[in-house]
Amino acid sequence: MSDLLRWRTVATPAMIEAFDDAATITHALAFEVALARAQGEAGVIAPAVAEVVAEGLAQLRIDPAELAEEAALAGTLAIPLVARARAALGGEAAQALHRAATSQDVADSVLMMQVRRACVLLLADLDRVVAGFHALATKHHDTPAIGRTLLQDALPVAFGLRLAQGAAGVAGARRSLDEAVTRHTVLQWGGAAGTRAGVDGQGEMIAAYMAASLGLGCAPPWHARRVGVGAIAAALGLVIGALGKVARDVSLLAQNGIGEAREPAIAGRGGSSAMAHKRNPTGCQVALSAATRAPGLVAGVLAGLPQEQERGLGGWQAEGPALADLFLLASGSAAALAVVAEGLEVDEAAIARNLRAADVGDDIGESGAIIAALLGAGG
Repeated sequence: MSDLLRWRTVATPAMIEAFDDAATITHALAFEVALARAQGEAGVIAPAVAEVVAEGLAQLRIDPAELAEEAALAGTLAIPLVARARAALGGEAAQALHRAATSQDVADSVLMMQVRRACVLLLADLDRVVAGFHALATKHHDTPAIGRTLLQDALPVAFGLRLAQGAAGVAGARRSLDEAVTRHTVLQWGGAAGTRAGVDGQGEMIAAYMAASLGLGCAPPWHARRVGVGAIAAALGLVIGALGKVARDVSLLAQNGIGEAREPAIAGRGGSSAMAHKRNPTGCQVALSAATRAPGLVAGVLAGLPQEQERGLGGWQAEGPALADLFLLASGSAAALAVVAEGLEVDEAAIARNLRAADVGDDIGESGAIIAALLGAGG
């Protein structure tokens, strides 16, 4: 099975691209260029040498498959990448390359650059989900429907209340993710033991220059302090779980015996290979699958928080793949539910029929006011 056959069914093309080999190599080379130019600005290396590094790396072409084999042997991407770059540069530029940096600096900074790009992509689709269900909740803010608790008929609610609750949940998780990414996607540069040794006391200036160049926040080295990565992973888990809640509700409403809502009819989507009459809730399937997988990935990142002393062994190396997987799953879930939210078919006749069958009246209480409060709070 190729990566596309495995990932395209659960993730968007843009998100796959954000974490692919080409993006990883591009960000890693950008880190080395920013480091050289920052040290040139600080007088640690000659500015002319820094420009030779930048020009040489701009022309460097690396085969990802070959680099992957070398990285597997070396234990880290930076070792073969820097070796190839030095071989291409030669002379004083080769000696200046990667000065006062360590392999984890490259790996963590690359991951943070990818996370920032991935977050922009994900927030856009989350906004579509929220807007779609916001509109539906507003439209059905006074449509009486049977409420269900413990999967049994309960008392009447506004049909829009269920949708507003879903929209508010996704909106809240979206805010948490945005805040976590904004706060914690910071430059990693500390050198071998996190002390920024060997730069003539210019570490703070160099870090500020690098962070600005790479579009990251600036902070002290955080090699073994991984709470920020854990916060991003946890926020992604909340996003995927909130999307899963909406997907669960829509899929239940779409059951043949209920029939109150269905995913939009799209040619080639939601069919069955064996039963032509079926119209499966495929978007909900994508979101629910993601919600099933996400908790284990989040737990894996959190399990790695107790890292050893100045730089850990095995913990941070597990984070990058887990964060990438979480963003990939979140992207597929959000994109699938955006389509559902923007085209959900609501059957008001079925809603009325099910309410009559429950025989509990049509008093929806303060559903309208609750909807207004939920949507007014950002849902």
